[in-house]
Amino acid sequence: MKDPRDIILLPLITEKAVSLKEKENAYVFQVAKSANKIEIKKAMQELFKVNVINVTTQLVKGKKRRYGRFEGKKPDWKKAVCKLKEGDRIEAFEGV
Repeated sequence: MKDPRDIILLPLITEKAVSLKEKENAYVFQVAKSANKIEIKKAMQELFKVNVINVTTQLVKGKKRRYGRFEGKKPDWKKAVCKLKEGDRIEAFEGV
């Protein structure tokens, strides 16, 4: 089994993510592209000691960027929205 820290890469703190946390008790993370929903759920439960009800994932395409006459592309990445059981919360996100 993969290490949970290799699956959950970093939290996403955006306006939409904060509103999801307040309204639906859902947290948004950037995860490894190769991770599936079951691995993400197990990693969340192991890292944060919470009960995960639902996981939805989304592949986010990298944007094209230009630097003068040179053109490049940001890498693609995967986003996961993890909905927690009512009453559970992740303490690291409190006060954000």
